[in-house]
Amino acid sequence: MIIMGVDPGIARVGWSIIKRLGPELKPIAYGCIETDKGKNAETRLNEIYDAITHVLVTHHPVSMAVEDLFFSTNVKTAIGVGQSRGVVLLAASKTHTPVVSYSPLAVKRAITGDGNADKKQVSRMVKLILHLTVAPSLDDTADALAIAMTHAYSYKVKQQFL
Repeated sequence: MIIMGVDPGIARVGWSIIKRLGPELKPIAYGCIETDKGKNAETRLNEIYDAITHVLVTHHPVSMAVEDLFFSTNVKTAIGVGQSRGVVLLAASKTHTPVVSYSPLAVKRAITGDGNADKKQVSRMVKLILHLTVAPSLDDTADALAIAMTHAYSYKVKQQFL
């Protein structure tokens, strides 16, 4: 089963494709979409949409796991993340890819066993579980892998195909 994970943002969108082979998880592809802050929001969102759509049509995941929008004290950041999340969901809809969402707390708990884990702990566990030689250099990419892994471990995977 192939699963896509997405960590939305306006400046950077982490994405990952993993394959679940029974209890084992195998990374297929992962990366980060970066947009130029000098461009207008419409252009940046279009770039995100195009890039996510490309990953979806290239890898054909059976589902996409996306991080929930959490309430932030920085309203400008929250708006950008919400807009990015919206175009990610649109790309999933246009490619008929089912979507599930996970809170940051649920992802941290699933990957590290601790809902209060920091980004370094999540990155270390992603590296360990997926047998990567090095951890992803960007937190956004590590988070996208962790989100996909959370879905692979989740009861929601089973429910999706009942």
